Amino acid sequence: MLNFVLCDDNKNILDKLSQMLENIFLQNDYNAKITYTCDNAADLFDYLNENNIDVLFLDINLKNKLTGLDIAEQIRKKNKNIYIIFITGHLEYALVAYKYKTFDYIPKPFVSERLELTISRLFEDIKSSVSNFIKVGNSQMLIRENDVLYIKKDNMKLTYHTQFQDYSSYIAFNKIEKTLPRNFVRCHKSYMVNIDCINKIDNMKNCIYLSNNDVCPIGPKYKNNLLEVINNYEYNTKDNEYLNESECRAN
Repeated sequence: MLNFVLCDDNKNILDKLSQMLENIFLQNDYNAKITYTCDNAADLFDYLNENNIDVLFLDINLKNKLTGLDIAEQIRKKNKNIYIIFITGHLEYALVAYKYKTFDYIPKPFVSERLELTISRLFEDIKSSVSNFIKVGNSQMLIRENDVLYIKKDNMKLTYHTQFQDYSSYIAFNKIEKTLPRNFVRCHKSYMVNIDCINKIDNMKNCIYLSNNDVCPIGPKYKNNLLEVINNYEYNTKDNEYLNESECRAN
């Protein structure tokens, strides 16, 4: 699931853009949703500090202390992967906007065909780059790697378990294992867990308790490697927090 966030100081524009995007998602069976909308930098930074997002539609001419360009500059210091799409009625900002690795630039007023083309290109780019996302089968379904709690194998069927929904695909377990980041580790011949989602490990019962209360078994063959990977895994979340609006101005 791709998470979209919209930031514009005009509520009518936010509502219109939200409606147009939701229609595009529905008509093209895109696995995406708008998770948050806001009208200022402070609320946006607060949300980014607590949530993972994939795509940001950002107005350049926000009536705030920080412009959209200021916000984009701050975001790029912390996150290189968020897709930033600028929206504005001032075309003269287009060249400056691309300085911040902007994916696209949507002029106001919005044209449905233009917006749909951008979203189509966005999904094609994500599927071709494959980093940070898992493509489920041959569909348009994309899952954030960090949303996956664990993966279970049942013969040739793989089930990706997330906090709110499960997704199934038919692919060799060994093949998907090679493509996942280092926070995924095999704990059993039929299970792979996301280390970031582990609540506790019961060494007596040889099982893992996950953040959603699901339980994964630990196979004897995989136990030593599992514990070694967990012990060596480095957590690095505090350094990735965004500055608030006043701190950003001071820098």
